[in-house]
Amino acid sequence: MIVDVVGAVIRDPAGRVLTVRKRATSRFMLPGGKREPGEDDLTALERELREELGVRLVRADLLGRFEAPAANEPDATVRSHAYIVGIEGEIEIQAEIEAMRWIDPTSPGDTPLAPLLLGQILPRLAG
Repeated sequence: MIVDVVGAVIRDPAGRVLTVRKRATSRFMLPGGKREPGEDDLTALERELREELGVRLVRADLLGRFEAPAANEPDATVRSHAYIVGIEGEIEIQAEIEAMRWIDPTSPGDTPLAPLLLGQILPRLAG
């Protein structure tokens, strides 16, 4: 099974990447999620950022398309269109988000990360 999602790379002034952990899960990932019927990538990304973090999308540049084993769905593969984004507003976790962490892409430490983020997106941002 393929799970198609959009993800937002939000960076702070130090270059760290914002990661979130959804309720009842153990791994941190990029903010974002699945498209609703009729949504394109940017419409879905804008909605997800508003719902999950209470911020407004102001810019999005495609980082790439990535695929890896899904972190929270057994026997599934996640396919993500990841965007480097600019946002407006104060980040405040809400909806299904339980926690957030800023991660240094060159040294993510021991935070449990989704395979797609750890194996593909962070190395791309670090390099």
